[in-house]
Amino acid sequence: MGRLAIIAGSGALPVGLAEAHPEAVLVSLAGMAHDLPQTREHQFEKLGGLFADLKAQGVQEVAFAGGMSRPDLDPASFDPFMVETAPRLMEAFQLGDDRLLRLIMTLFEEQEFTIRGAHELLPEAKAAEGLITGPTPNDQNLSDAARGGEILATLAPLDLGQGCVVASGLCLGIETLQGTDALLDFVARTPAHLHRTAGVFVKAPKAGQDLRVDMPAIGPETVRHVAEAGLAGIALAAGRVLILDRVRTLGLAASLGVFIYGQEEI
Repeated sequence: MGRLAIIAGSGALPVGLAEAHPEAVLVSLAGMAHDLPQTREHQFEKLGGLFADLKAQGVQEVAFAGGMSRPDLDPASFDPFMVETAPRLMEAFQLGDDRLLRLIMTLFEEQEFTIRGAHELLPEAKAAEGLITGPTPNDQNLSDAARGGEILATLAPLDLGQGCVVASGLCLGIETLQGTDALLDFVARTPAHLHRTAGVFVKAPKAGQDLRVDMPAIGPETVRHVAEAGLAGIALAAGRVLILDRVRTLGLAASLGVFIYGQEEI
């Protein structure tokens, strides 16, 4: 295997990958937030230069990690590679985040880089099946988790978010571009009489989603927001969602009485 490069976005995942793979080349894209102390920054408009830099560093494998916003492209800054790629890129920009991610992966693979998923590089972070921490979910909780899975499966073709909240079979909200924290804040402000019972936050990848570049994840802040929203727990697609900062996340969930449960059927 060749050297690994981590293309870093925001959040804990790039930090965890960098700690687990200290030999990796750390890369960020100009204008996109990240939480690493130091990276090799490149402009998205100059992907050709990024490819050349990675090859010069002996990189053959690439991992995309963390939250990445859509870049504000300046066509006047395109390098020759991007000028050639522009028609494919502009088409992908009109067709949703999933299509854009697939194109970016294809561009790297066309340059003979192997895409590695975070779940391959941090296998211990994957959610296991069954109760992971916290109180045992009751029948209503499990029913709500199953209902959440049905909702996410139905929404998958629309390329929306990876999470929803269900209480007593009723959907209190779905994750959209604003992300998980915004969803849980919205649920926290929902009138109590609409909850009926403490609900469940359900997290799962979209059907057909390529987990190498966009695997769902939760961390301590997710747990905190779930508790603040008055929910009973978190249901995760077993083996297909990452638990980041695992010790802190599980410890916080246990202390707040929030269950984390891995469910194969989601």
